Amino acid sequence: MRAVTQKTFGEPWDVLDVEEVPTPDPGAGEVRVRTLLSPIHNHDLWTIRGSYGFKPELPARTGSEAVGVIDALGEGVENLAVGQRVAVGGTFGAWAEYFTAPAAGLIPVDEDAADEVAAQLVAMPFSTIALLDWLDLDEGDWIIQNAANGAVGRMLAQLAPTRGINVLGLVRRDAGVEELSAQGITGVVSTESAGWQDRVAEITGGAKIVAGIDSVGGDASNHVLSQLGEEATLVIFGAMAGGTMALNSGAVIFKNVTIKGFWGSRVMSDLAPKRRGELFTELLTRVADGTLSLTAEATYPFDQVREAAKANFVPGRKGKILLRP
Repeated sequence: MRAVTQKTFGEPWDVLDVEEVPTPDPGAGEVRVRTLLSPIHNHDLWTIRGSYGFKPELPARTGSEAVGVIDALGEGVENLAVGQRVAVGGTFGAWAEYFTAPAAGLIPVDEDAADEVAAQLVAMPFSTIALLDWLDLDEGDWIIQNAANGAVGRMLAQLAPTRGINVLGLVRRDAGVEELSAQGITGVVSTESAGWQDRVAEITGGAKIVAGIDSVGGDASNHVLSQLGEEATLVIFGAMAGGTMALNSGAVIFKNVTIKGFWGSRVMSDLAPKRRGELFTELLTRVADGTLSLTAEATYPFDQVREAAKANFVPGRKGKILLRP
């Protein structure tokens, strides 16, 4: 079979290739899935660079989420069938024509769900709803997030209001405000324009912002911190701008801000199975009723994986970049 591989760590557009590799056989409790579509996530690209929390042994395959069709069942697998369409997240090596995955982690996909939606249903949406649940906020609370036009930013803006939580989003370009408005997402402020802090106060009505989500790092971290109220929590979700944050120590000290890291894989593994199921049911409900929109920007074949990786960072992207075998 064909699979996306890397022999060294580095920029995805420099180190990714497509190679012929042995087709895997499912072990006990596993299934083999024929890949239909797989999304590109930032954490996939950080892994390829060697800068993520998980660092594979080289040479390695890559990719972590997909929708596909069950091709073979391993010993002891029940309640699944060959030919059944399923979605899976957190399965390393998904950028391949076939991959194996634990049967218990597969999610059957309704016939009405498009491949483009099912391919991105697990990792980012579930991380987002897990983050919202982990924050344990009260109805009426305000949170602020940067990277509001990123995948998680868009999803949080759609999911939080269903729990009565108010979201204010920051973007780094004025055009980003219009782009999100076209998707029905309001309460967004561009830090490109002077006086953006006044716009934040106008939108919130001066209400205390109790939590901030930083997915960028660098100076953008301080933008979020500067708008938090006393006793607030700053959550570090990602680091698109690199591994260093610029934080005003005075703001941390005098506001008594708590700083926490959030790694979806760890938080989700710590969830009780019952709670995990409840959150996934809530997520599916929001997709079904149209509250949560999962859009795709473009689909690339494996042979163009380097171009697809570059497309992930194009400003103004309105949806996920997907790969197909």
